[in-house]
Amino acid sequence: MSGSGKGALAGRRIVVTGAASGIGRATAQLFAEEGAQVALLDRDVGKLDGLAGVPIEVDVAQEASVSQAIEKTAAALGGIDGLVNVAGIFPVAKLENTSLQDWERTIAVNLTGPFLVTRAALPHLRRAESATIVNLGSGSAILPYPELSAYGATKGGIAVLTKVWAAELAPRIRVNVVCPGMTRTRMVSDWHPDPQALSQKAKEVYALQRIAEPEEIARSILFLTSEASSFVTGATLVVDGGRTFY
Repeated sequence: MSGSGKGALAGRRIVVTGAASGIGRATAQLFAEEGAQVALLDRDVGKLDGLAGVPIEVDVAQEASVSQAIEKTAAALGGIDGLVNVAGIFPVAKLENTSLQDWERTIAVNLTGPFLVTRAALPHLRRAESATIVNLGSGSAILPYPELSAYGATKGGIAVLTKVWAAELAPRIRVNVVCPGMTRTRMVSDWHPDPQALSQKAKEVYALQRIAEPEEIARSILFLTSEASSFVTGATLVVDGGRTFY
């Protein structure tokens, strides 16, 4: 179990979904360093090695799996007062090539998943003195990319859900969404496998002329989870190197 007793999240008990890779992994690692006890939720618990925390297997698209995982989490941590919904998939296809199966699976993981996890965690969050929920959105919800119908639709949905939940759960639970631009993760490298082409693309569309590192997105999630953002709820924090205005 993580939690050093020092740092911005000292004493906090936080669930991170999608903790095995990318932004989820960077967030889980940073939160442990900042003193949190972290529940590491992922489908592939075998890839959680090296992270401090409690590994718990879950399929966020399955209600029974989510319920079991959250109960295991609450028992292991002694409660839950923070949640970060990161788990997601990233299908890329033109509209005419998007199968119904891919569409439904993307909605199940990216949109239904955060709904199921948040709903299951809610009774525990309500017992906390100052609880937080941070959802991972996307720059695609602000300025959509072509060939991302399913992904963009789910992330747009997450942005709206965040505001609904922020209004509904105030004042005890703060809810915010982080919308990253392209980040150096496996999802992005699969989308743009040529590093030079990706670098050139970033120079063309990002004011900062590069893509983000997972740790940079994790720090924005840390801000919205910590008391540094104590008067922030219902916010959309765009962390995209300036793409949406550049």
